[in-house]
Amino acid sequence: MNETIKTLTTRRSIRSFSDKPIAKSDIEKILQAGVYAPTGRNTRDTLFLVVTNKELRDRLSKLNAAVMGSEGDPFYSAGTVIVVFADRTRTTTVEDGSCAMANLMNAAFSLGIDSCWIHRAREVFESEEGREIARSFGIPDEYIGIGNCILGYRDCALPEPLPRTQPIIFAE
Repeated sequence: MNETIKTLTTRRSIRSFSDKPIAKSDIEKILQAGVYAPTGRNTRDTLFLVVTNKELRDRLSKLNAAVMGSEGDPFYSAGTVIVVFADRTRTTTVEDGSCAMANLMNAAFSLGIDSCWIHRAREVFESEEGREIARSFGIPDEYIGIGNCILGYRDCALPEPLPRTQPIIFAE
């Protein structure tokens, strides 16, 4: 089977991570895939905040959990979080960020690194504390959080795929 198709069909969202850190060189490769994601009108203005600092990672986790009314860790102990931001003034804001998220997760899996898309980045970075964090890294106010790509090495078995039920319709 083609390696790209194999990656796309075997990657799974993981929600249980070991504490093994990811090499910076691998994070850079994953980010390169995110940077090369398609964007509407080729604007190429998606931003990535890479969080490996435990204090900041835990702060973002706490903010994310608060959006859900929870005190758990929505990042499932993953040590690396890449927050994807996109320019809210674009007509393809969500689509641009979503393509980047998909590229990050698939690139990670191709390198033997697991991932999961964690929502609520928009709500976190629309809060005053979230805006303060974003501004501290130079992220302009017109950028909104699209998603949190958590990365790490799983400490569980790779989940079996669920049956696919989406219809495929050919208009020939």
